[in-house]
Amino acid sequence: MDTLISLVKKINSKVRLNNGLVFTFLKFAIAAGLIIYLIYSVNIHEIIFAFQRADYRFITVALVLSVANVLLQFYKWKLSCAAILNEYNNKKILYSLFYGFAAGPFTPVRVGEYLGRALEFKDKSLLSVTTATLIDKAFTFVPITLFGSIGSILFLKDQYNVNSYLSVSLFVIILVLFSVLVILILNPNMWQNLLSKQKENTKHLGKIYSQIILLRQLSKKFLTQMFFVSVLFYLFFIVQYAVLALAFSQSGNFINFLWAGNMVMFAKTIIPQVSFADLGVREGASVFFLSKMGQPNSVGFDASISLFGINVLLPAIIGLVLLIKKNNA
Repeated sequence: MDTLISLVKKINSKVRLNNGLVFTFLKFAIAAGLIIYLIYSVNIHEIIFAFQRADYRFITVALVLSVANVLLQFYKWKLSCAAILNEYNNKKILYSLFYGFAAGPFTPVRVGEYLGRALEFKDKSLLSVTTATLIDKAFTFVPITLFGSIGSILFLKDQYNVNSYLSVSLFVIILVLFSVLVILILNPNMWQNLLSKQKENTKHLGKIYSQIILLRQLSKKFLTQMFFVSVLFYLFFIVQYAVLALAFSQSGNFINFLWAGNMVMFAKTIIPQVSFADLGVREGASVFFLSKMGQPNSVGFDASISLFGINVLLPAIIGLVLLIKKNNA
């Protein structure tokens, strides 16, 4: 009987492994398909030509901004670790962040980032690290949804002559939804009231409830710092995009590129992650928005793929190297 149980466990583990490999393969296949389609649509020669004539001074600026981008993410993660995990070791926090960078792109909805960040904190529960990561991500989500929604309405009005009454109505709806979102994020008491009646139903919900109780202890100073650092991080991202668009464009408006970057970030966030590291989704959105602003498709593609290389691929490679070193130590 014990042998049979052991065999069943092995089979289940292999099935889960195979499912994970299949899902990862599908993500890469979808990303490759989207990129190939975009390259075919844009014209590979235009893409190469745009890289050849690019102003590499702007690309250098984007690389420098990526360092600031990582530092902001580190500071935000450090705030969460201190407030929720009682962790203050800068080295462990930095390594945890890069492990998340390495694991995130390869998994559905970046769930690997949560597991990656937990690797460095052996003395912390996975649920606690997941809670801290969720708080970190939630604050980033706020400016993306707010500014992205507003930018999208302005885009619709500008490009498709949407009725002013409809635009104002959409603005009101967004402000209401944003207010509700802020209340949910900044007022854990509401989460407690929603879950308190159900906490005895399951053991897992009881564990989640204990984390909600913990969030009640978060100070106003922490919440304020997280909000402003998240807004700053978001601004750095769209400035990076605008600078890269300038690098590949022969004639462009920096404000328009900021606007496009805002909507690319919004589109990438609200569209489910169906491909590896959002490859193809981000590039498609970039091509669409910049083409509507009179830019060649190659500018949108090159700016977006460069942003992927700088902000996703490079940190992931660094994290992977650190992870390999950790395993070989």
